[in-house]
Amino acid sequence: MTRIVEIPNRERIDAEVFIPGSKSITNRALVIGALADGATRLTNWLRCEDTAVMIECLEKLGFTVTPGEKGLEIAGRAGKIPLNRAELRTANSGTTMRFLTGLVSLGRGEYTMDGSPRMRQRPIGDLLEGLQSLGVEAFSRNGDGCPPVTVRAAGLKGGECELSGEISSQFLTALLLIAPYAEEAATIKIRGELVSRPYVDMTLRMMADFGAGVEEKINGVFTISPRTYRGREYAIEGDASSASYFLAAAAITGGRMKILNVGMKSIQGDAGFARLLERMGAKVQTGPDWTEVSGQLVRGIKTDLNDMPDMVPTLAAAALFTPGRTVINNVANLRHKECDRLSAMATELKKIGARAEELPDGLIVEGGDLHGAEIETYNDHRIAMAFALAGLRIPGIKIRDPGCVAKTFPDFFDAFLAL
Repeated sequence: MTRIVEIPNRERIDAEVFIPGSKSITNRALVIGALADGATRLTNWLRCEDTAVMIECLEKLGFTVTPGEKGLEIAGRAGKIPLNRAELRTANSGTTMRFLTGLVSLGRGEYTMDGSPRMRQRPIGDLLEGLQSLGVEAFSRNGDGCPPVTVRAAGLKGGECELSGEISSQFLTALLLIAPYAEEAATIKIRGELVSRPYVDMTLRMMADFGAGVEEKINGVFTISPRTYRGREYAIEGDASSASYFLAAAAITGGRMKILNVGMKSIQGDAGFARLLERMGAKVQTGPDWTEVSGQLVRGIKTDLNDMPDMVPTLAAAALFTPGRTVINNVANLRHKECDRLSAMATELKKIGARAEELPDGLIVEGGDLHGAEIETYNDHRIAMAFALAGLRIPGIKIRDPGCVAKTFPDFFDAFLAL
């Protein structure tokens, strides 16, 4: 892809779009499939950098993952890690780093996980402490609570652990995914606020779909009894996070957008983004597996986006074109993503003339004397896709390093520019 893409203005978008499969669901399903008893076939799985990294790492651990015409086949090993030593490179994939740090704890040997320079700045200490309390020798090699990570595994004993939920829900998901294969029942107690709770609910739903239920009799206390996932065919729904950019495009231009494969039955928290647009004045209609947004945005809103922090860049871009201010809070964990998204968004919004204020845990955004500029994307797919929205109505918006969207949506600009 070229180094810079300029976004053409659009007066009114009217389209129907089929969104590629969910990255979050695909990577969870890959881990569950690898642990399952029997083969698993994934249909509508997402082909992107994050899933490619996950597949490559699973293969380096000795698992067999085979793409085919009917889907992606994973040969489950019933809770066993085939190889007793591996050095895994997770690039900038947070799900791969966190989930596989948990996965290799079921093995018998020594495993090392490393990633990109940014990944080496992203904290993982809470997960390591959780694994240690469950009887696993897991540590940050540099002693700073960040990757690279080494796990010296001798199986998972189980028992009780406390886990902070304030930085990433992926730490809890990493423990939940492997807990059915502990020697005894495991109980995980969340300490503090649990961010991105819908992603945990997604994990629980998928575990149940593969035959391993979790009890949560007290909010934030999860009990998992020993059992085995069962391999099966599993359909991956469209990625609700990716769908948000297309829904917002319709609202920004006063048009209409129908997403054909994300609807009321979605297990993704980000499927709730359409309701934010509705609060801003757009019309929203939904069916079991579709969502349609039409009309215009007429007001700013104040919202706590702790349940769907990945939607902050999308909402901030939409807020440029509404009367009044939009206030987003309770998303301090965005500072630990592919970049510090709060700082990056505030910086780039000001660059195009918007009135934007960075809060310790959020953003305040309203319009301004908006004008074109070259947008720095910080190697962050969500920054690139969000500012593509701004270009629909602001002449001269140019996106640097558009190829960064390959992390979760390689064909984004092809699809977006074709609207």
